[in-house]
Amino acid sequence: MKQQELLAAVVSTLKSIAPEVEENDLVADQPLRNQVDLDSMDWLNFLIGLHHKLKVDIPESDYARLRTLNDLLEYLRTKVT
Repeated sequence: MKQQELLAAVVSTLKSIAPEVEENDLVADQPLRNQVDLDSMDWLNFLIGLHHKLKVDIPESDYARLRTLNDLLEYLRTKVT
């Protein structure tokens, strides 16, 4: 899957949790939760949404590594077949 496709999937999933999110407003190297004001349940729902959309297992032990948009994209790039 191409980087742009992954980004579109991440933004689409994020918008399902926080519809006010605008892709152009996201800063790739800043903590994503802070940028879009997601609480822990919203963040969990977002990661579960990515799991369902991309068919990627995201173990709880990896959650702490997924802080920024760049972190997510790199992680997903290595997991998506």
